[in-house]
Amino acid sequence: MRFFEHQDAARSETVRLMALFALAIAATVIGVHTALVLCWLGLNWFLPFDIGFPRLFFSVNVGVTLLLILGGWWIETSNLQMAGGAERLARRLGAREARPGTSAAEQRLVNIVDEVCIAAHMPRPEVMVLPRHEGINAFATGWSEDEAVIAVTQGALDLLTRDELQGLVAHECSHIHEGDTHLNMQLAGMVSGLELVWGFGEEIREGGGFAYVLGTAIKVAGSMGWLAGRWLQAAVSRQREFLADARAVQWTRSRDGLGGVLRKALTQRSTAHMRRTDPPMPAAAHHLMLLGPWAEKGGHFDAHPPLAMRIRRIYGRSMQALPLDAGAADAATSA
Repeated sequence: MRFFEHQDAARSETVRLMALFALAIAATVIGVHTALVLCWLGLNWFLPFDIGFPRLFFSVNVGVTLLLILGGWWIETSNLQMAGGAERLARRLGAREARPGTSAAEQRLVNIVDEVCIAAHMPRPEVMVLPRHEGINAFATGWSEDEAVIAVTQGALDLLTRDELQGLVAHECSHIHEGDTHLNMQLAGMVSGLELVWGFGEEIREGGGFAYVLGTAIKVAGSMGWLAGRWLQAAVSRQREFLADARAVQWTRSRDGLGGVLRKALTQRSTAHMRRTDPPMPAAAHHLMLLGPWAEKGGHFDAHPPLAMRIRRIYGRSMQALPLDAGAADAATSA
């Protein structure tokens, strides 16, 4: 895998998508104003006299729309920050601190995190475990490297070899090192602000009469902006997954580490392994996970690329799935 080329490509695509995101916000503002202009012109056409545009019509339309978008972003990001930081969020998702003193598997995990952080020249995040999740998965969260958390499922500890677990940890450390967790939260805030424009239009519609027409215009323009924001947020997330995959190969110098994780995930998806007792994750947390719940579908609103695509980028060709063998976590637990 030419990991430096893949990293540069993912970063360049992220910049392009972020520029499109800014354009989507501008287009939403312009769209709301244009829709209201058309509504006002339509009202003038029906009336026997010309009432003209109200004073500061443009300024109010643009100002209120921007206030909704930026206000929604501020509220959402503030709520995420006031949630108590990365550790509290991880605990809300069912994680607990790793206990290396009582578990050989968790001692191995802590050792691997230390090794990867040394290779990445980054502070060591808090290490946590999702004990009730038997499928292979993990997530990283935190606004900065200094207060970040990595959480790994019990299934990953049980089903992955040491090299595979190292690849998984390197992938999550990349998200922290590259600022992906912070970026995702900022984009989630902006999408929330765009959704607020749609909700504002819905509120105005309830007034009836001409307010219903104005509200519908705002709602249509707001919904287009919100959908564009959701699509771009998912596209950025997919590029950051490609970047984290390439980083993991760079830091571990092994395709078979993370590659083995993803190949076992193919088996996990094609069997009943994940369809039984694992507690469901909130939809808002899906973008945090190493493996999204719908990653194999390849939809435009998926936060993760298809597994087969990620595997091809790592190996340069398609690879078969690997069996889920609990014995694979072998004597590596003694590490």
